Amino acid sequence: MNFDLNSVHEAAIEIAKKGGDHTLNYFNKSFDVERKSDNSPVTVADREAETVMREEIISRFPEHGIVGEEYEDRNPESSVQWILDPIDGTKSFIHGVPLYTTLIGMVVDRKPVIGIIYAPALDEFCDAAKGKGARLNGKSCRVRSCDDLSEASFMSTDVYNSAEFGYGDAFDALVEKTRIHRTWGDAYGHMLVATGRADLMFDPVLNIWDAAPLLTVLQESGGTFCDTEGNETIESGNGFSCSRELLPEVLEVFKSNQ
Repeated sequence: MNFDLNSVHEAAIEIAKKGGDHTLNYFNKSFDVERKSDNSPVTVADREAETVMREEIISRFPEHGIVGEEYEDRNPESSVQWILDPIDGTKSFIHGVPLYTTLIGMVVDRKPVIGIIYAPALDEFCDAAKGKGARLNGKSCRVRSCDDLSEASFMSTDVYNSAEFGYGDAFDALVEKTRIHRTWGDAYGHMLVATGRADLMFDPVLNIWDAAPLLTVLQESGGTFCDTEGNETIESGNGFSCSRELLPEVLEVFKSNQ
């Protein structure tokens, strides 16, 4: 299969914008909220935005695979896979909080090569492609230089999930060691790290569509996205973002608080 990173990257930017902008038709408006089998919320906005992105991908790249949160996989045997999360942070979206994002990650032969984090309600668009660097609204962005947890700002999605998934002691230690903690979470927290506005973001549980864009975005912005054992992967089910200088100290916290 012929694959041109530059042209697919540009297409992914356009497709993410179309999907994310579609969510604005429902944001801060009245709509029904359903519950999935795992009790997580889903709305018509989630489903329609993913449909918008899927239709664009199928029209432009019919041979590519698609993995999405809301619908079944398409072309699972393809070496190129688009991984979609139409609304990451559905709980924020439901409550009219603008810190939700539309995510696209792309893997080629299981290796992440493109990452997009789009916050449509804030008009913030972060994109990255392997070897091309990362951008915020078209301008180059970098992680902030920070090599000491005592000077770091720490983001998380909430204060309960870490304990539920066995990271309660590590979470408490990070809160104690860092300068400030805020729950500006989900993928938006990782984007804050990639764009130099925060220093550490931790997610104790991640689905593949949550994690897919994060590794590329963080690596291309000069930082790292890895699991609690230090593996740079989108498949471990957990992950955190930070500067490379801060990485050893964060890993030591997880190791010491197992």
